[in-house]
Amino acid sequence: MSNQDRNSRRRFLRQIGATSLLAVASPLASLAAKENAEERMLHYEKKISTGDKIRLGVIGFGIQGHYDLQTALKVPGVELAGICDLYTGRLENAKELFGKELFTTRNYKELLDKKDIDAVIIATTDCWHARITKDALAKGKAVYCEKPMVYKISEGPEVIAAQRKSGKVLQVGSQRVSSIGLAKAKELLAAGEIGKLNMVNAVYDRQSSIGAWQYTIPKDANAATTDWDRFIEVTEKMAYDSKKFFWWRAFKEVGTGVAGDLFIHLLSGTHFITNSKGPHTIYSTGQFSYWKDGRNMPDVMSGVMQYADTPEHPAFQLTLQVNFVSGTGGQEIIRFVGSEGVMEVHGNDIAIRHSIMPEAPGFGGYDSVFTFSKAMQQEMQKEYDAKWTAAQRRSPRKEDINFKAPDGYDEHLDHFTHFFDAIRTGKPVVEDAVFGFRAAAPALSCNESYFQKKVITWDPLNMKLV
Repeated sequence: MSNQDRNSRRRFLRQIGATSLLAVASPLASLAAKENAEERMLHYEKKISTGDKIRLGVIGFGIQGHYDLQTALKVPGVELAGICDLYTGRLENAKELFGKELFTTRNYKELLDKKDIDAVIIATTDCWHARITKDALAKGKAVYCEKPMVYKISEGPEVIAAQRKSGKVLQVGSQRVSSIGLAKAKELLAAGEIGKLNMVNAVYDRQSSIGAWQYTIPKDANAATTDWDRFIEVTEKMAYDSKKFFWWRAFKEVGTGVAGDLFIHLLSGTHFITNSKGPHTIYSTGQFSYWKDGRNMPDVMSGVMQYADTPEHPAFQLTLQVNFVSGTGGQEIIRFVGSEGVMEVHGNDIAIRHSIMPEAPGFGGYDSVFTFSKAMQQEMQKEYDAKWTAAQRRSPRKEDINFKAPDGYDEHLDHFTHFFDAIRTGKPVVEDAVFGFRAAAPALSCNESYFQKKVITWDPLNMKLV
């Protein structure tokens, strides 16, 4: 291998192998992370043979489909073999980007029939995820399916069964679960840095029209250019509506709203960090505060979930929040609250602040003791002083922790690298069908709770509604 090629691969590994920089970024880094990065470096310094190449198809070439493909092609040995989308303008865009010879189609089954495609990215409207995933697995393709893995809870067991029957790799696209930031948070929580966990507050706010899904609709949009009849094959019959095609997240007939778009990220991250299988009770509420544009999914939504005491974690309560007209300007944070401190996860950056109660119980100050007789106050003060030392009365001090991911780190690239590594080596993916369903079901239950105005009970172990 030439020095130029070797340097190129090392530059690539500084992007995907930022796990190798974890030790530099924090003295608390695990040796396993460094070993994994070194193993990956050896793997990618080999010349990519024909057998190692992965031919990729994309089904759904909208915003996320573009970003997913752009990231996937950064992984060595991955080649584009075809793109499917219902809107003709996106197929034209695909040929403009990748050449006139690129295979394009409006029928995803034609793409799945191609023998030279090894894996597919499914970045379609939510209502199509399960059907295309099952069809792709049946055709022997590895699948990277955008979140949520399913549109309906009832679809989850079918997708899990299809993956197991096919033996092919299936990874769900909540890329944060592959991040070094969440890996570090998981490590710190397990080490007891914030004591015993009791609450998680998770927020994903936005404040922009694009953030609220008011995407630009092309001037030539109509029932013919979007293949509307095919689009609604898996839904109820509906008259053509350009908003439902291009702003689909905002409509329950085809999308899953803030729960399927953003709650799912917060749930995936929380489950990864805590090793949780999911909550047992779910309640949510929402409102239409600002984006009154015909949508039928709320633009402000909150959820409360209760997690039971399990071998993986103590009992804790999770609160979820999405606000599409947030005066904060937008924020994404998961805050883990424990008996000895709080851990805040901002993207891939982590801050831990400690607050530890003293061993001695409180006495005096804002306390009822001053309301007693002077004789009683003096007697009880004397007893307290004799029982508890000055050290026992003070709050123990513990050094705070800050972790910052290396500049330029990209968890999206790490997530795709894990996906392609799994195809090549047989190693398990970070977010398989079971993990994906255990995150999707509570998120979708928030919609059920909102519309039905009731508490939803979920069995996280057996993955079914109660």
